[in-house]
Amino acid sequence: MSTTLAIVIPVYNEQGNLPELRRRLTEVCDGLEGFAWQVIYVDDGSRDGSVKMMLEQNKDDPRFTLLQLSRNFGPYPALSAGLAHADADVVITMDGDLQDPPEVIPDLLAAWQSGAQVVFANRRTRQERGLRRLGIEAFHKLFALLNDFNMAANSGIFGLLDRQAVGEFNNLLERNRFVPGLRWWIGFEQRTIHYDRRDRAAGESKQSLDRLLCLGLDAIFSFSYKPLRLMVIMGFCISTVGAFLTAGYVIKRLVGVEQAPIGFTTLVTLILFLGGIQLLAIGLLGEYLGRIYDEVKQRPLYIVKRRTGVGLPPQAVAPPEQRSTPG
Repeated sequence: MSTTLAIVIPVYNEQGNLPELRRRLTEVCDGLEGFAWQVIYVDDGSRDGSVKMMLEQNKDDPRFTLLQLSRNFGPYPALSAGLAHADADVVITMDGDLQDPPEVIPDLLAAWQSGAQVVFANRRTRQERGLRRLGIEAFHKLFALLNDFNMAANSGIFGLLDRQAVGEFNNLLERNRFVPGLRWWIGFEQRTIHYDRRDRAAGESKQSLDRLLCLGLDAIFSFSYKPLRLMVIMGFCISTVGAFLTAGYVIKRLVGVEQAPIGFTTLVTLILFLGGIQLLAIGLLGEYLGRIYDEVKQRPLYIVKRRTGVGLPPQAVAPPEQRSTPG
C-alpha cells in the first residue's frame, strides 16, 4: 500500500510561477517510489490569473487540488487552512514562488523515513539583496536572541509534518501565528536539513517590508517574554541610578557643598530619556495586549470560499496517463 503525501502551497498572485511549479513538482513526485501524492494549492485571495491556472491544472490532473479563501488572510493562515484539509500520512509545506526548490522534497522524506516526525528546512544561503536582505538577516539574529525556546533561526514555511504532528498543529487555535515556531513548539522527533534558497522564478515578492515587519513582530511577541523582562530590568536600573543621584544631591545640600543647582540641560535630558523609555514600555504592552484582544474576539483564522478536489485522498487520484477516457 502506498504512503500518502500531501504538499500544501499557499498561493497569492503567482501566475508566473505556477506552470513551472507544476512541472517540477510532477517530475520530482512521480520519481518517488511508494508514494501517492497530492498538491493542495491554497489561494489566498489572488487577483491575477492564478485561480484560473490552478483550476486548469486540476482539470488536467486531479492530483493538483485547490482550496480558495474568501480574501487575502496572509501566508500563515492560508498555510493553516491547507494543513487543516490535508489527509495524508505525511505533509510537506512550501512557498509557491519556487524559492523553496521542489528538488529538496526527497531529502525531507528521507529524514521522515529515518524516524523524524517534524523536519525543518533551514536556509543555508538566500538570494535576497539590499534592504530586504538586511532586514531578514537582522530579524533572524534578533529572533534567535530573544525567543524563549532556543528555536533555530533561518527556517520558514518549507518543512515536513507527519500525520500525528499535523493533528497536533491543527489543535493550535491562536490567531497571531508564526508557523516555524508553532511547528517547533509541538515537539516530537525533529530533524533539520539545509538547502540553498533560490531567487524567485518569476515576478516580485508579494511580501512588502511592512508585512514582513508585522510577521517578525508576531514571531517575537508569540514566542518571547524577554522584551517585557527587558523593560523591567531597564526600569530597575534607571530607578537605582535615580536613587543614588537623589541621595547624592541630598547629602550635598545637607553639608552645604552645593547650593540649588542650575542643571536645566540635565533636567531636560533626563525627562526626555525617561519619557522615551516609558513610551517604549507602553508600546510593548500594547503589542502584547493587541494580540490578547485578537484571541478574545475568536474570529476564524480564515474563511473557505470553495474547494476543488480537496478532500479526495491522494491514493484515490490517478495520474493523467492512468485515467480511463470514454470510448
